[in-house]
Order: sequence, then structure tokens, then C-alpha cells
Amino acid sequence: MRDPLDKAVAKTPPTIGSGCTQRYDPDFLGPEDGTEFPDAELLWRRMQRADEEGSRADDTSNEP
Repeated sequence: MRDPLDKAVAKTPPTIGSGCTQRYDPDFLGPEDGTEFPDAELLWRRMQRADEEGSRADDTSNEP
């Protein structure tokens, strides 16, 4: 790297598919792309539980 400004350039990873199915190629993604999320399952479960609790509260709010 000869030009110090080269570090400031963002480059997107290669994509596969087209139209609505276009996505980044998972073979070229790594931790530096922000693909590591070890707590994703925990977050998903919390969101599902909160959604279920919210729908239960909505069901009882219409009672007289």
C-alpha cells in the first residue's frame, strides 16, 4: 500500500444471484465483514419471546 488514503476505501464483497435473490457470496465473507455474531441465537430467542408476550397483551386488551 503506497498511498495512505487507500485504507479509506470500502470495497464490497462479490455477489451471487440477481434481482431479489442477489446476496453477498458467503465464501468471501469473513470476520472483517461483520459476519461473526455469536449471540444471534440468543437475540432471536429474546425477540421471539418479546413478540409472544406482546401478542398476549394485545389479546387481553380487548376484554371488557
